[in-house]
Amino acid sequence: MAFPSSRHASPFPRLIAALTFALLSGCSMFDSNNDSSDDSAQYVERPVDQIYADAWKKINDHDWNAAAKQFDEVERQHPYSIWARRAMLMSAFCYYEANKYQDAINTADQFIQLHPGSQEVAYAFYLKAMSLYEQIVDVGRDQTNTEQALTALQDVVQRFPNTEYARDALLKIDLTQDHMAGKEMEVGRYYLRRGDYIGAINRFRIVVERYQRTPQIAEALERLTEAYYALGVYDEAKTAAAVLGANYPGSMWYRDSYDLLITHNMKPEANPASWISRIFQSPV
Repeated sequence: MAFPSSRHASPFPRLIAALTFALLSGCSMFDSNNDSSDDSAQYVERPVDQIYADAWKKINDHDWNAAAKQFDEVERQHPYSIWARRAMLMSAFCYYEANKYQDAINTADQFIQLHPGSQEVAYAFYLKAMSLYEQIVDVGRDQTNTEQALTALQDVVQRFPNTEYARDALLKIDLTQDHMAGKEMEVGRYYLRRGDYIGAINRFRIVVERYQRTPQIAEALERLTEAYYALGVYDEAKTAAAVLGANYPGSMWYRDSYDLLITHNMKPEANPASWISRIFQSPV
C-alpha cells in the first residue's frame, strides 16, 4: 500500500521560490552558457555565482542529485559566505527531490546544528520531517521510520506552531497516526485469529488509547468486544459494544458487536468503571 506523498499541497514550492529569489538577487547575473564541465562537482575552485549557475542548470534538467552536489560545493569552497547557509538548504531540498532522503536529513540536521537561530531553520526542521515521512512503509513492515516521522512532525508543530510548516505537518500527523493504528490493528487481528485474546486486546487497546481520531477506532472497539467475549469477560465486551454504539451507531462494526451479544442473550451496556468508558469520557 503506497503511503500518501508530501509532494502535493505542501509549502515546498513557495519556500523554494523564496530561497531561489534570495540567491539570485544576491549573486551576480548568471551566464546561462557558463556551465562547468565537472558534472560530478569534484573540487575545482569556482566563484560562487558560477557554482549557482551550474546548480540551477541541473535543477532545470531535473538532475536533482547533481544539483545537490553543486550546492554542496558552495559550502565547501565558500564556507563563510551567506550563500553557504542558503545553499545548504537548497542541497537538502535537491536531495529530497532525488529521493535521497537520508542525505536530505543529514544536510538538514547539519543546517540546524550550525544555524539554530536562522530564519530558515523552521524550513530545515520541516524538510527533515518530510524526508522521514516519505520513507513510511506499508503496515506489514517495521514501523521505525513511521515513529521517527511522527516525532519529527510533532517537533515542527511544537516549535513553529503558527507557520505553514505546522499546518502541513498537522495533516501529515493525522495520516501517520492512522498508519500506526493500522499496524496495531493488523497485529491484533493476527492474534485474534490465533486465539491469543490477551495479545489481541493489548493491541486494540493501544488503538483506543492513542489513536481515537483515526478511522481504525470503530473496528478496534468491535474487536475488543469479540476478544473480551471469547475470554468470558462479559462486562468489558458489553462496554466496548456500548461505547461503539454511542459513537458509531450506524457502522457495520456496531452491528457485528450487537449481533454477537444479542445472539448470546446479552446487550451492549457500559460499565462506568471500565477503562474503555473512562477513555471515552475524557476529552480527546
